[in-house]
Amino acid sequence: MRHTLCVVLVLAGACVAQTAGSPPARVPSAEKQKVLWQKLESTIHDVDQHLDGVMGVAIEDLKTGDQFFLHENEVFAQASSIKITVLANLYLQAQHGKLKLTDLYTVQASDLVPDSDIMGGLTPGVTRITLRDLATMMVAVSDNSATNVLIDRLGMENVNAMLGSLGLTHTRLRRKMMDVEAAKQGRENISTPREMMTLLAAIYRGKLLNKESTEDFFKVLSTGKDSWIPRDLPADVKIANKPGSLEAVRNDSGIVFVEGRPYVICVMTAFLANERDGEQAISKISLAAWRMFDRLSRASEYGRVVSPGNGVR
Repeated sequence: MRHTLCVVLVLAGACVAQTAGSPPARVPSAEKQKVLWQKLESTIHDVDQHLDGVMGVAIEDLKTGDQFFLHENEVFAQASSIKITVLANLYLQAQHGKLKLTDLYTVQASDLVPDSDIMGGLTPGVTRITLRDLATMMVAVSDNSATNVLIDRLGMENVNAMLGSLGLTHTRLRRKMMDVEAAKQGRENISTPREMMTLLAAIYRGKLLNKESTEDFFKVLSTGKDSWIPRDLPADVKIANKPGSLEAVRNDSGIVFVEGRPYVICVMTAFLANERDGEQAISKISLAAWRMFDRLSRASEYGRVVSPGNGVR
């Protein structure tokens, strides 16, 4: 009896000592991150509920592979966001030696279409620019004339063959910019949130281009522009994106290079009663995503964030 009592007392003492000396049970980091994802999901659904239109979203954490989807397989008109595919094929063909980014092109009067901010100011028959310059104009100011010159140089069928090789069956370049007749016939440039996300993630991971081409691709795509993913984010955040707009349509797709926690974000809208509401919806979702990834990038597994200049307590 005395022996049994001693054993009980020893075990009880050990339990007390373990409770007092051991760190408290903690929720694994993955569980905390899951909670943050759920809150982001709730925010996105709230934005969607208040938008008078249709919205699709695809987000991927490029570090962990975690994803969020909303109407991700719906096909949306891409407007100028399709220019991401043209840029990708330009670098792919340059990588394969079919052309050089430094190849010169002489601007022609026949190249010019409406809404060409830069090309329209150049001198036809005289001005010579490189293919990379055309690509920069295509991305930075969404110059439609520059885009059409690149489409002619690359071949629409080659852009689509590249997309097919990546398994992107719903992403297609089907007309040149400002081709109203083609649009009337239903030949729209299209993609889905999931497929545009897949394309950008594949390029980021080196599945389409080599390291040098990938770096320059994102350098060009990061050229400053008026768009909705970056609109409410800090100015020093690197963002490689391309927006697109048509009547009742607003899109933006790209990669936000949060240090240590880059992510893809693609938001597409259609049937908008108010296009400004679509733009604001994209910016709201972008800000909510950035806030989550920014905290994840700077936090410990316990969720403690130590910002530069802050003391440790």
